[in-house]
Amino acid sequence: MKIEGRTFVVSGGASGLGRATVRQLVDRDGYVAILDMNEESGKALVQELGSSSTRFFQADVSDTESIAAAVKGTKSWVQQTGKEIGGIIAAAGVSTPAKIIDRHGDPFDIKSFDFVVNINVRGSIDLVRQLLPHMIKVEPEALDGERGVVLLVSSSAAFDGQPGQVSYAASKGALASLTLPLTRDLAKYGIRVVTIAPSLFDSGMTALMSDKVRASLTRVMEFPLRPGKPDEFARIVREGIENSMLNGVVIRLDGGMRMPSKM
Repeated sequence: MKIEGRTFVVSGGASGLGRATVRQLVDRDGYVAILDMNEESGKALVQELGSSSTRFFQADVSDTESIAAAVKGTKSWVQQTGKEIGGIIAAAGVSTPAKIIDRHGDPFDIKSFDFVVNINVRGSIDLVRQLLPHMIKVEPEALDGERGVVLLVSSSAAFDGQPGQVSYAASKGALASLTLPLTRDLAKYGIRVVTIAPSLFDSGMTALMSDKVRASLTRVMEFPLRPGKPDEFARIVREGIENSMLNGVVIRLDGGMRMPSKM
């Protein structure tokens, strides 16, 4: 599917991997609705890239009504530009590391688990489900009858999560698992589903890691011996959009890295 002349909705689009994705899409003459909690960063990105091809909508993906307002605003913008929705990139995500039983024998707070799952899983699916009624009405491309693509962001933690990642791994594993059934649900509409599972990438989330954690992860990398760069993630997003044979797949983007069981 062509990026040029289509509108893409990117949650978590004002920072990290989402921001790099926004830049990549604009570079390919796409239009991007940037959804994020951080109004200052979102508006700064619009100012950098230009208001003709980007629009910011403040949104909390854990809140259905907040998503609904952003979707309404995006649809209104699409009506102004005439650039139909071609893709959803659900890049908003959080992590609150905690072992299920701490050193004192106390269980972790279930609210912390709910927080992670609500944003990473529920928020991703809520955004997708609210945008799909608009996407299925888009005029399909001539070659294959393709209308659009849904890109979800999982993690290598879905497959080899570390201690303290029960909440995060559960949320990212859920996204990996629902990729195929979502693909099958949307196939008749000409909408593909691609999930990307990055390992350690430079982002706002990984910037919060301690030096000990970062060093332990770097030691188990195969090649290259460094965290991934946001632009390398964004290039896979672009391929997921443009390559119509990518469908129902979870792509590990990890340089051969497998996370260790101990730090």
